[in-house]
Amino acid sequence: MKLNEKITLVSGSPRRKQILEEAGFTIIIRPTDTDESFDPSENLYKVPEIPARRKVEAALPQAGIIIGADTVVIVEGEILNKPSDYEEAFTMLKKLSGKAHEVVTGVCISDPNGIHTFSDCTKVHFKTLEDAEIDYYIKKYKPFDKAGSYGVQDFIGMAGIERIDGSFYTVMGLPIHLIYSQLKPFITWEENK
Repeated sequence: MKLNEKITLVSGSPRRKQILEEAGFTIIIRPTDTDESFDPSENLYKVPEIPARRKVEAALPQAGIIIGADTVVIVEGEILNKPSDYEEAFTMLKKLSGKAHEVVTGVCISDPNGIHTFSDCTKVHFKTLEDAEIDYYIKKYKPFDKAGSYGVQDFIGMAGIERIDGSFYTVMGLPIHLIYSQLKPFITWEENK
């Protein structure tokens, strides 16, 4: 597989980098520092598209393909962003404990055909978490860079998630199936010899 355009990922997330590279893409990392605030009256399911688009627009004009993304956790009509400290992380995980919530990852891609913004939603079902499990997780994994205070690929995801309805990669931070579809027109296939 060969992409005919260079890809710039405007995110410092090691998970997004990992997903793109494991999907076979060669990328350049250039995080942009942008405002992640949003209007509280905004549709909760469209909120992550706003900072994703801001990140891409901050990198323009630039040749090739630019990918920006943002992830939010929605539980009981409330967005849980990244926690600022231990107490906030603990409160968020207690809120998620024993319930289903939704993880929405918004993506913005600038390519030679224009700017495209979309999102994907996955429902995650958590078992009831013990306080000791939450405490251990926060102290060991320090999930302060993760929406909802957890990483699906970390201990709490392994021990606490009973079921996922949707894409695992959307929960991890990048709906790669949708990104691949968007990038497919720029891919050529080389014969294995």
